[in-house]
Amino acid sequence: MSPATGAAAEMGRILVTGAAGFIGAHLCQALLARGEDVVGLDNLNPYYDPKLKEARLAALTSKGSFEFHKLDLSDTDGVMALVAARPEIDRVVHLGAQAGVRWSLEAPFAYTAANVTGHLAILEAVRRSEGRIRHLLYASTSSVYGSRESTEPFRETDRAERPASLYAATKLAGEMMSKSYTDLYGIPQTGLRFFTVYGPWGRPDMAYWLFTDAMLARRPIRLFNEGRMMRDFTFVDDIVAGIMAALDHAPPPRTHRTYNIGNSRPEPLLGLVETLEELLGVKAERVLMPMQPGDVPGTFADVSAMERDFGWRPTTDLRTGLGHFVRWWRAYFG
Repeated sequence: MSPATGAAAEMGRILVTGAAGFIGAHLCQALLARGEDVVGLDNLNPYYDPKLKEARLAALTSKGSFEFHKLDLSDTDGVMALVAARPEIDRVVHLGAQAGVRWSLEAPFAYTAANVTGHLAILEAVRRSEGRIRHLLYASTSSVYGSRESTEPFRETDRAERPASLYAATKLAGEMMSKSYTDLYGIPQTGLRFFTVYGPWGRPDMAYWLFTDAMLARRPIRLFNEGRMMRDFTFVDDIVAGIMAALDHAPPPRTHRTYNIGNSRPEPLLGLVETLEELLGVKAERVLMPMQPGDVPGTFADVSAMERDFGWRPTTDLRTGLGHFVRWWRAYFG
């Protein structure tokens, strides 16, 4: 998982929601490695195989400075009770969410429960801490920008008012709720819009995982929009370094800020396939498919604000990152 990054450990504890998730588990490892005390929250839901989440969690629960709670974010009373019962929590990293653009077409209420009600539960828990929690950092998504024809990079100042999927709409709603809570109650908040995160211990619903699984099993892979897609693939260690840099620089009270966090280098989907073919030693059988509802043809992050405010830049190119993923895959699945 991710190496230790960021400044020296601070007093207090950090609550990380989605702690058994892909990014959450990497972040918890990095926080623990620098001496932080971490309280993790996750519901271990079956959106994908919970055994993967349990394996991530096993690497964390062996450490004495990590405390885990199995809890659903939509259990508003439970979330608020947990935060109230841990007065040493002074920072929150809210990564827990129902992810996945395509599944939001099939299970819409799962998205409002986790991404709207769950986000509100965290906001209320922080509000009721009456200033004890000095920074709430939460995950948003590049999907809030919607489908765009422009080849220019996405900037935080761009209008984000036409999300292409329910998933994106719920994450945009979370941003709006956070902004309102900062305006109403002065909660210092940072929202990070993630761009297509990949890497070891990743999510089985993501293209790079699906392609690897299918190629090694000699099954065809499906390329939506006939493969004419561009993605700003961002390696998980770069994401974790960015989260920690932002977390360590809390905004002043009554400040809500939003940042893109991506590789700032869009790659063609076919390039991803070709790199996996090289790394796996397998030629992919390609099936060209039409564009999926809710999907977007391309993403491209302008990360100049992250660099300006935190000195953060991504350092991992796609081939290097996929090499790390393939080595992990072979070790994990044998």
